[in-house]
Formats: sequence, C-alpha cells, structure tokens
Amino acid sequence: MTLLTTEDVLSKKFQYVKFREGYDQVEVDEFLDQVVKTIYTLNVENAELKEQLEAAERRIAELSAAPVAEVPAPAPVEEPAPAAFQEPAPVVADDATSASSMLALAQRVHDEYVRDGRKESEQIIAEARSKGDEIVADAQRQHETILTKLEQDRSLLEAKINELRNFESDYRTQLRGHLESLLSEVIGEQA
Repeated sequence: MTLLTTEDVLSKKFQYVKFREGYDQVEVDEFLDQVVKTIYTLNVENAELKEQLEAAERRIAELSAAPVAEVPAPAPVEEPAPAAFQEPAPVVADDATSASSMLALAQRVHDEYVRDGRKESEQIIAEARSKGDEIVADAQRQHETILTKLEQDRSLLEAKINELRNFESDYRTQLRGHLESLLSEVIGEQA
C-alpha cells in the first residue's frame, strides 16, 4: 500500500450525487486540510530525522577515520608516569560508541515516527473510508426514497390523466347529445 502524498490529497476530486450535493463541501475541505497538515508534519519530521541520521553517520565516519590518521607513535619515555599516561584509543572508542548509540537512537526514533505516522495515516484512511461509505449509503437511501416518491407521483398523474380522458369522453358524448337535440328541435321548428 502506498502512502498518500500532499499532492494526492490536494488533487483528490469527489463525485457529485444527483438530486443533491452529496456531501458538505466545508466538511470535506476541513478534512482535507487536516490530512494535508498531518502529512506535512510527518514529512517534516521524517526529513529532520533523516538529517540527524546523516549527521550521525558523518560523525561516525569522521571518528572512525580519525584514529588511523591521528594515532601517534608511542614515544620512548624513561620513567612513564601511570597517572599521566593516556591512550587515545579508548577515548575514540567511547566517541565511536557514543556516535553508534546516537545513531541507533536516531534510527529507533525514526522508525517509531514512521510506524506512528503509518498507523495514524491508516486510521485516517479507515475513518475516511467509513465516512465515505456512510455518505454513499445515505445517498443510496435518498435515491431510493426519491425514486419511490417519483413513482408515486407518476401513478397519481397517470390516474389524473385517465380521469381527465374519461371526463373528456363523457363531456363530448353529452355535448354531442345536447347539440343533436338542439339540432332536431331547430329542424322540427322549421318543418
């Protein structure tokens, strides 16, 4: 699974639902702002940790190269004083150990941030999918409700149309009968 980038989130387009907007534009924009802020923060932390890791690696390289170039040849001393005699190797080893532990700590912190970032991004994605499923389910319910209402309206209109056709037919029949009776009266009076 690839992680979302800031560009992925910013370029995301949502589908509109017929008969209504389908989602609250402000709510979606706020959510996208939160996702972008989270991803940006994680990217910044990740970059900082990479810089710390590179600095620690450079320090380790410096320390491991330094003893070879700077190790002095032991000078003959007539009466070496044990308290005054110090070997540079243990100090370098301490620095190397310190740098190694710093590197290990930086790597561990980096891994924790990455793990936490992945968990948080997976949680955000799961919440977004859940919200998306709710929106789709709500849209489907509204779609079905609207279709049912339109079907009922259609049935009512068809019944009205049939009623009006019957009324028209009855009215024409009555009008024809009335006109024929008037015509027969007029013909009867002329004869």
